[in-house]
Amino acid sequence: MSLKKIRPSKNLTWRERWYEVIFEADTAEGKLFDVVLLLAIFLSVLVVILESVAQYRDAYPSQLNGAEWFFTILFTVEYGLRILCAKRPWKYVFSFYGVVDLLAILPTYLIAFMSDNLGMEDSAAQRLAVIRALRLLRTFRIFKLTHMLSEATALRTAIWAARAKVAVFLAFILIAVVVVGSTMHVIEGPESGFDSIPQSMYWAVVTMTTVGYGDIAPQTTLGKTLAAVMMVLGYSFIIVPTGIVTAELTHSGAKNLTTQVCAECMSEGHDSDASHCKYCGGRL
Repeated sequence: MSLKKIRPSKNLTWRERWYEVIFEADTAEGKLFDVVLLLAIFLSVLVVILESVAQYRDAYPSQLNGAEWFFTILFTVEYGLRILCAKRPWKYVFSFYGVVDLLAILPTYLIAFMSDNLGMEDSAAQRLAVIRALRLLRTFRIFKLTHMLSEATALRTAIWAARAKVAVFLAFILIAVVVVGSTMHVIEGPESGFDSIPQSMYWAVVTMTTVGYGDIAPQTTLGKTLAAVMMVLGYSFIIVPTGIVTAELTHSGAKNLTTQVCAECMSEGHDSDASHCKYCGGRL
């Protein structure tokens, strides 16, 4: 049983009530809110995907545009409610998910503003290119899914806990890429396409990750031998970050994390029996 003292619902103000519904998923209303929001996010991302297909964009322009504005207004209301009911609104606004929530609605308004204010004809093409790029930002809505799932919170906590080990691993990979890339540049040279160290480093990354585009390949026996070593090392390296994160995930998963958000610092990933935030000490 949780050690937290739950205030009776009848004593909660409207802001506290909406805070429970929007930021916490341990109540019936909060779970329903998350389910509706999950469905809206999936459908809004689907609209963006369909809009990128010329066949659907030309056949259903008004329907797709109407659906986009519907979801934009819906997420705008949600964003406004989160700011209103948050104890420290600026903490939420500048948090990761606060920025994601803003990116979910801002592009549509910017697209409408820029479309209505296209100036000279010679700059129209350039501005339309910017509008197309802004449309892609709407796919950031997919990130809104993660803070509503306890499993995603556990995964994020595990990755953060393993950051030092992962950083050491990435540093080792970078050193290997630089050394092998420089060596291959000396062995093969421009005749085989290794005309610079950055180009050779690109080959090393492609080879180590076992992608192997084939646009650059060693021609000498020594170069092929080094490439074979890189391929074998690539397979060995793949399991390292997986093992690191898996170990941390097992450790953090055993803590039974909740989806509660701290009202003081807007942090997540708290233990189910926690009564205070592990990051700032604020009461949950």
